[in-house]
Amino acid sequence: MENNLPLHLQEVIFSSKNPAISKQIGKLQKVGAIRKIAPRIYSSNLEEPIEGIIRRNIFQILGNLYPGALLSHRSAFEFQPTKSGMLFLTTSYTKKVSLPGITLQFLQGHPPIEGDNKFSGELYASQKARAFLENLQASKKIGSDSKSLSLPEIEERLEQIIRVNGEDEINKLRDQARALAKELEMPKEFERLNRLISALLTTKTSKILSSPLAKARAFGKPYDPARLELFEMLFRELKNTEFPYRAEKNTTPTSFRNFAFFESYFSNYIEGTVFEIDEAKKIIQTNKPLPSRNDDSHDVLGTYQIVSNKKEMQITPSTPEEFLKIISFRHSVLMRARLDKKPGLFKDKNNFAGSTAFVDFNLVRGTLEQSFGFYSALDHPFAKAAYIMFVISEVHPFSDGNGRIARVMMNAELVKAEQSKIIIPTVYREDYMGALKKFTKQRKCDTYIKMLQRAHQFSANVYDDKMDDMQEYLNSCKAFMEDSDVILKIVQRSN
Repeated sequence: MENNLPLHLQEVIFSSKNPAISKQIGKLQKVGAIRKIAPRIYSSNLEEPIEGIIRRNIFQILGNLYPGALLSHRSAFEFQPTKSGMLFLTTSYTKKVSLPGITLQFLQGHPPIEGDNKFSGELYASQKARAFLENLQASKKIGSDSKSLSLPEIEERLEQIIRVNGEDEINKLRDQARALAKELEMPKEFERLNRLISALLTTKTSKILSSPLAKARAFGKPYDPARLELFEMLFRELKNTEFPYRAEKNTTPTSFRNFAFFESYFSNYIEGTVFEIDEAKKIIQTNKPLPSRNDDSHDVLGTYQIVSNKKEMQITPSTPEEFLKIISFRHSVLMRARLDKKPGLFKDKNNFAGSTAFVDFNLVRGTLEQSFGFYSALDHPFAKAAYIMFVISEVHPFSDGNGRIARVMMNAELVKAEQSKIIIPTVYREDYMGALKKFTKQRKCDTYIKMLQRAHQFSANVYDDKMDDMQEYLNSCKAFMEDSDVILKIVQRSN
């Protein structure tokens, strides 16, 4: 990359058999324009630590000093030194070379073959099928000093191929490895690889698998590992935060139903099912849809019928199976008028929100089940509510109605614990959606938790046996406003 630059401007400079270049290097070193940082390597960077310079330019160094070497074994997957600073390469000899901050372990083996990848000068890297075979070789060392990835790591890389590109791709890899194994004289390694792939495809026993992700795949319940990381992050934050208890004040059947009306109204409004408040009241009071808007009316009715039923809203899951059963039932009630959305059934194709792709439809069931362990370990009702709402929102298990179901499940946790439910009013929609998106994109959950805490503080003040008075309070808080410049106002009530 820097070959056309004058020597004194190149960050790494290599000794040369060319007398003119060799003489120039000597002069530059003598006047202090460059310094020697390793055998046969110089640098014009006089400020930074040598270890950083070496690490940043390691592949250029390898391509120049060890032409024809093959980045192999775990290094062919990781393309960086291990935690202990090891890089593994295959050459015609076995040798260990120490550079500042990095140890090069050369292993005797087959030179690059057709299909291996050439990069950075004359440095090569093992093609994927070869790298899998290399990583299944026995290693006397463990951890970051081992030339091979651990078995669970290998299994998870294989599972990722299936998850992203399907069975055809993993079978293609297996066929390539079978052919390479003959050329590289690695029959034992291929047999191990073949058994792992067969187990992942459930054509052989899964007892040989050790990775939880790989086992889930073998048992027919693959899941999204990236989402599980998000759920674990949220779990840790919720588990280590103290939240206030906000007792339910809508203790009479009438006030509970009043709150449920506004809960269903706002929950649908936020998803684009927009009614005038009097239209929504008429739908609920008559229990009949508006003739001109049958499906939308049923959305409001379905939501209300769930959230106004205190007995139903006290039901929360105690097992992963119950979790799936409850959300499927509630979805069937909510979406019963929209048969094209397959009420109660998980999605059969992927869904998106702008550039955000939700969990792949093949991974929905497994991801929801895997998420349940963190849910079970939470104690505070707000923590459980915040967690389960985010899980459903992030997985998006249904083709439609996911946001509403997520908020229903959130509030069921609060009803069961006799805590105030949470409303997300129209004026707070951008705060709500923005916090969810920020957590998904930036992997920071503090904004999401703070957003929901504020919504809970607001909602705890929404109580009254008279619907008109409850509506008047909501008006005083700007709850129905759509102007993005208006913020939610919390009017603290004393009684």
